[in-house]
Amino acid sequence: MERTAALPRPELLQVADAVARDKGIDRDEVIEAMESAIQKAGRSKYGHDYDIRATIDRKTGEIKLARYVEVVEEVEDENVQMAAADPRAQAAGLAVGDFLIDPLPPIDFGRIAAQTAKQVIVQRVRDAERLRQFMEFQNRAGEIVNGLVKRVEFGNVYVDLGRAEALLRRDELIQREAFRVGDRVRAYIMAVRQEPRGPQIFLSRTHPQFMAKLFAQEVPEIYDGIIEIKSVARDPGSRAKIAVVSNDSSIDPVGACVGMRGSRVQAVVGELQGEKIDIIQWSQDPATFIVNALAPAEVTKVVLDEETNRIEVVVPDDQLSLAIGRRGQNVRLASQLTGWDIDILTEQEESERRQEEVKSRSQMFIDALDVDDVIAHLLVAEGFTSVEEVAFVPAQDLGDIEGFDDEIAVELQSRAQAYLEDRDRAASERRVELGVADDLAAIEGLSPVMLVKLGEAEVKTLDDLADLASDELIEIVGAEEMTEDEANAVIMAARAHWFADEEEDAAEPEDGEPNP
Repeated sequence: MERTAALPRPELLQVADAVARDKGIDRDEVIEAMESAIQKAGRSKYGHDYDIRATIDRKTGEIKLARYVEVVEEVEDENVQMAAADPRAQAAGLAVGDFLIDPLPPIDFGRIAAQTAKQVIVQRVRDAERLRQFMEFQNRAGEIVNGLVKRVEFGNVYVDLGRAEALLRRDELIQREAFRVGDRVRAYIMAVRQEPRGPQIFLSRTHPQFMAKLFAQEVPEIYDGIIEIKSVARDPGSRAKIAVVSNDSSIDPVGACVGMRGSRVQAVVGELQGEKIDIIQWSQDPATFIVNALAPAEVTKVVLDEETNRIEVVVPDDQLSLAIGRRGQNVRLASQLTGWDIDILTEQEESERRQEEVKSRSQMFIDALDVDDVIAHLLVAEGFTSVEEVAFVPAQDLGDIEGFDDEIAVELQSRAQAYLEDRDRAASERRVELGVADDLAAIEGLSPVMLVKLGEAEVKTLDDLADLASDELIEIVGAEEMTEDEANAVIMAARAHWFADEEEDAAEPEDGEPNP
């Protein structure tokens, strides 16, 4: 092969410096991209089967091209390997793992080779630029950025952030919002992650935190930490609710966010394409917070169920549509803002339901205790909801009811206890008929009535019960009979024999002989 001395190429280094400066990436990465391009052209000329490598001197720009052959014990590919016993390897004093480096003459790039080299350089530089963007923006998720629309493809907006390009997808745009090339856009950095096509910056204008960050920019008290944004709920482009609280009792958080003559909130509304914003006073008391969140509707009564995280809200008949909002928007946003499931009733509906509950409970006491409707109504009016409460409440509590005396109290408790005994006896007989195992019946926390319900649901052994999830058990026995914690305790008690069996197996010697 012809040997030609490599000449210095300072212009290569000048190009590398210019590209590195323009793209904001490391100079060595640009030079490595050039080496890859020259290496690819070299393999095209001398053969793709050979291990051709190119190096560019970092000081002079001199290009060196060489073929590398690895010294191995046993040759599998003669193009890139040679045996250690080869005279050339022995003459050069090479051991296994070393390389015989055979210099090659510089390449005279043809048109196709030059085009290929250019493509390789451009791709490598683009990859390095994307990596630099990822490293710069990976810790900036949650910030608001400004940029110019670079292009719009199928409704997706690509935004030039100066040193990076970001994607604002169509579903992250506010309704009826349209951008053209060159428009200035403000958006929230939702995520920065590696995608198959490289690092990608995802923007959003519909994210709830976009509105929160806009308020932080417009309201100095939020930026300084005096006012805190507790939660945000948005129906992008239509309506939103934001809950705020002040850490300084002398500052009104709602007034500070509204601003003088609404200047601060209007600045945010303008950015969000006219989205109506309700600014809500946050409260540590869930009932107060939910009443505030349902504004502008008035609320007359609330009933909380903390176990299920639900709340019933009673509103005047003429406030129902306002509380629910158009297409349920107001109550939906209030639910998102507070984290509670909200059921709304009118005063008339609540009154009718209360009357129905009173009627059904009174009838239950009439049937169970064999009393007239006057006594039954008195028990309901005093808050008694079950026969168990009558049977086991202190007798004095019953005697203190207006119209009752000690004799009536004792008689009521006696009848209640007799009713429960008869009910449990019948339930126990029915449990046996259903084939519910005795060891299952022995688990603490399961009443005879519950055992009948389990048997009717084909849960008849400890293993059957142990296989249930807590919500399945509650569904079988009834939510009014058992809480989630109680259900978990019952299921764990049913599973106890599994762990006992495992311990016995672990203690058993391999030969089957009992331990001494």
